[in-house]
Amino acid sequence: MVKGSTPQEFSPGLAGVPAAKSSISFVDGQAGLLEYRGIRIEELAEHSSFLESTYLLLNGQLPAQTELDRFTADITHHRRIKYQISDLIKCLPEHGHPMDALQAVVAALGMFYPARHVGDRQVQYWSTIRLIAKVPTIVAAYYRLRRGDEQIQPRDDLDHASNFLYMLTEKVPDPLIAKVLDTCLILHAEHTMNASTFSGLVTASTLADPYTVVSSAIGTLKGPLHGGATQETVAMLEEIGSVDNVRPYIKQRLAAKQKLMGFGHRIYKVKDPRAVILQQLAQQLFAQYGRSPLYSLAEEVERVGEALLAGKGIHANVDFYSGVLYKTMGLDEDFFPTIFAMARVSGWLAHWLEQLKDNKLFRPDQIYDGQHGRAYVPIDRRLGGL
Repeated sequence: MVKGSTPQEFSPGLAGVPAAKSSISFVDGQAGLLEYRGIRIEELAEHSSFLESTYLLLNGQLPAQTELDRFTADITHHRRIKYQISDLIKCLPEHGHPMDALQAVVAALGMFYPARHVGDRQVQYWSTIRLIAKVPTIVAAYYRLRRGDEQIQPRDDLDHASNFLYMLTEKVPDPLIAKVLDTCLILHAEHTMNASTFSGLVTASTLADPYTVVSSAIGTLKGPLHGGATQETVAMLEEIGSVDNVRPYIKQRLAAKQKLMGFGHRIYKVKDPRAVILQQLAQQLFAQYGRSPLYSLAEEVERVGEALLAGKGIHANVDFYSGVLYKTMGLDEDFFPTIFAMARVSGWLAHWLEQLKDNKLFRPDQIYDGQHGRAYVPIDRRLGGL
């Protein structure tokens, strides 16, 4: 303990412990409020685009038209990946998890675009542009290559979401589907001090390059308690199978003190505002393409789940309906977390830039609860028994 400091109570998972000061996003869990740079998420979802919201997160203000045009053009120009990167993706096992592939390839980008001087404004700008531009290309390339299909090159005439969907299927998507995906990316772009952002900040505080920072965050996002929850939620819905099974399944799960995937949040004590927007998007999508049985099942799970959990402040979160939407778009379930990463790279980079303005190396303390003064025992006298 530092001389003169006061002892702190242990907070598992650092719950409630401020790790940084930030002006990037704000959450009020009691009111169900989420803001990016002071603008409500509902307004951005209705009026903005993912790239415009990304500019807002990175720069603190909405862009003028000329600024947005330049930003969009720079990202469009840097979508392509080097052939060595494509070769690397081809060498990855097709049965591997897409998040492992994404983490490995993003880390490798740092070898092609050295960014050691992280305080340099040009390094910051072009690293940010490259990561936002290339992550969707990497995800789409692995999606196709692991199926034995050729990689599809980006199209400069398509917007961010439309181009990603095109690289998956070689078909220009329906504008409604592209708009739904673009809005999903906005909703997932940033969310204060979550686990992956904190992981990225710890890495950033060492002055590591941005590719290492983002790779670190991707590894954290993969876990089933974070970005992997979307995949786990759809798996749960498929396990339930039908509306008739919903109530007994949930009762059994709660009785066994098992987590109901897609429910609950460390911050929100009301329904996640992003889940509300996703539900509205789903209704728009199904109004045009027909109602999804999975969506009907999800609605019943939410209804029964909230009734059985009444008064506990546990509600549907952003993972609950995003998986249903991605499934409707035809995406493989193990790729759901990579869509999350495509969006959240904007928030990670915004926090990286903010950290560099007043950097201090993260070095938290611990409370030691082990033994002291033990003697070394020679190996021939040890009993074992671990």
